[in-house]
Amino acid sequence: MAEPVAVALRRAETSELPELARMLARAFREDPVAAWACRPEDLRPRVLERLFAMRLRDIHPRGEIWTDDELRSVAVWAAPDQWHTAVREDIAYSTCLLHPRLALRMPMVITGMLGAQRVHPTEPPHWYLAILGTDPSAQGQGLGSAMLAPILEGCDRDGVGAYLESSKEQNLDFYARHGFRVTGERDLPRGPRLWPMWREPRG
Repeated sequence: MAEPVAVALRRAETSELPELARMLARAFREDPVAAWACRPEDLRPRVLERLFAMRLRDIHPRGEIWTDDELRSVAVWAAPDQWHTAVREDIAYSTCLLHPRLALRMPMVITGMLGAQRVHPTEPPHWYLAILGTDPSAQGQGLGSAMLAPILEGCDRDGVGAYLESSKEQNLDFYARHGFRVTGERDLPRGPRLWPMWREPRG
């Protein structure tokens, strides 16, 4: 992985969330969880864009979303004690999967996603990295590392932990270099494996 690049980071504006959702749909098109949730490749970009748009709108007022001026990469963080979703939000997310070709998989996908929330640690309070993604055209330039820096620096300063779930085994070393360690493994129903990771603040 490339080292963090010198890039002007800032918090995303509300008006930029749709474009960030489109970028994330490109970034996650081949992600194992995305492919599991939406097998038809022709449907996947639209489904992902809807899911990411909803997630960004959900987290924006109760967390921090860091990006760059060109919207090439984004880190989406839920603030401590703000990571969980309400039942009405879970129902809203499920509507993104409303398509005849996804009907048979939808119950399994919803079960898997709710299961991830059930095993999410409730204590101690922590920042939750809900999404980290970089446009395919800008990957390998260190943007992902740069996007992590503002919140992780704050975690170290304030003595607060951080948590994420990686959907790719090849990303575990990347997160380990930023202080995260694997705390377990969880297989989605008839689907890919997730690796929960926790980061203690660095003194």
